[in-house]
Amino acid sequence: MGFFQHLEELRWTLIKCAITYLVFAAAIGFFLKEFNDLLLWPLTSVKADFPQLTLDLGTTTIMEGFTVVLQLCFLGALAPAAPFCFFFVAQFVAPALTKKELRMVVPTCLCAFALFLMGAAFSFFLLVPSTLRVAAELNQLFGFITRWTPGSYYSLLSWLTIGVGAAFEFPLIIVLLVYLRILQVATLRKYRRHAIVAIFVIAAVVTPTPDPFTQTMFAGPLYVLFELAILAGAWVERRRLAET
Repeated sequence: MGFFQHLEELRWTLIKCAITYLVFAAAIGFFLKEFNDLLLWPLTSVKADFPQLTLDLGTTTIMEGFTVVLQLCFLGALAPAAPFCFFFVAQFVAPALTKKELRMVVPTCLCAFALFLMGAAFSFFLLVPSTLRVAAELNQLFGFITRWTPGSYYSLLSWLTIGVGAAFEFPLIIVLLVYLRILQVATLRKYRRHAIVAIFVIAAVVTPTPDPFTQTMFAGPLYVLFELAILAGAWVERRRLAET
């Protein structure tokens, strides 16, 4: 294929990704009420523990409801559309890969999607309720009147779920770097203490609350994933040695 033929293939790949994304965004818009009820679960679970506080969401601007609708549709479509987009991109780059590299495409895409879902689920069911609970406890301690808005709630929810889901991808990146011989397992083991510090820095950036409990709750699984990445990288190196 010539240069312009590759550009045409790339254009159709991007079009297929965009169409898939818009289809899922439209599906969420069609079932918007049910999808919104699902996303309110962290808030509902916290409200049960603080009956004396008014934790109902309320808009403060005229257009906030429309902003929330767009946020739900376009951010919510990212997760279900991602596997299809990965597949379309893999189809585009497949002719340039060797047979050995092609065998790695599908497992890598599946692992990436699984890790993202693990991170998003961990955030949705544990991290977000913990963050809301800390905020409610502070309001109760100082006697503040709660005026939480849909925009602030969904911004927090999307930031944590997408951010934590993306952070859970880092062990796969480590294994890929080991597979490409850019990184060695011995280096990872040597700088394990530095990795722990980096993990807590990531936890401090991603989590919106400064309390150490929430940050440790996030940093713990990241460190476990780091150790699993070292084990997986060691397996890759042993297999490479066996093949040579």
